[in-house]
Amino acid sequence: LFLTITYPAVNFYGSAYKVFWYFYTVFCTLLYYKYLGMMLVSLTPTYQVATIYASLFYTLLSLFSGYLMPGPKFPKWWVWGYWISPSSWSLKGLLTSQYGDIKEEIVAFGEKKALNAFLDSQYGYKYQDLPIIAIVLLAFPLVFASVFAYGIAKLNYQRR
Repeated sequence: LFLTITYPAVNFYGSAYKVFWYFYTVFCTLLYYKYLGMMLVSLTPTYQVATIYASLFYTLLSLFSGYLMPGPKFPKWWVWGYWISPSSWSLKGLLTSQYGDIKEEIVAFGEKKALNAFLDSQYGYKYQDLPIIAIVLLAFPLVFASVFAYGIAKLNYQRR
């Protein structure tokens, strides 16, 4: 239902391949946000502490996503935050899958470039990286769910 509403609203290209990539990226994104919250609840003694940590983590995920500042423009001592941020991989997956194979000319920053060349030069998004992006987007929910399962099984804050 979400896909049928948002995909045409964003006005992405209407091919089955791109619709699948959109669905996969959004699905993995929603999964890792859900599992991140569950993981934080299982690792903290109370849900209030988990809420505080969640607000910190969500802020950091947004900050390092590459939305405000592209990944290649991050200072060298902060680039690790960009690479481990799941939201940066989601953004990379969305933009690369939808626009990475388009060679139409656009005018950006006063110069004419192909759209895929612009994504590569400005953001470092390469169309050939889609298989790696798919694996990483699947790895984040699996890791968060595994840590949640371990935390809920092994941690008991009521023991004295």
